[in-house]
Amino acid sequence: MDEKTMVNDILNNVKASLTTYQNVISETENMQLRQTIQQIRNNDESFQYELFKVAQTKGYYKPAQAASQSEIQNVKNELQ
Repeated sequence: MDEKTMVNDILNNVKASLTTYQNVISETENMQLRQTIQQIRNNDESFQYELFKVAQTKGYYKPAQAASQSEIQNVKNELQ
């Protein structure tokens, strides 16, 4: 398996984990457990962002084209 495949696989797995953490956090009543899971999620988000920057630098990841100001405004209007 090449490096690009491994990096993208890790990014996808971390992304899935972040979604799971969010679901668990929203359903956890115990505040201490909730805070622990939030800290784990925060650490994984930091890791994911650092790995994303490496992937982008190496050309393994190409982000979508940036949205225009009018597209951003349209989404804001629809959500209000």
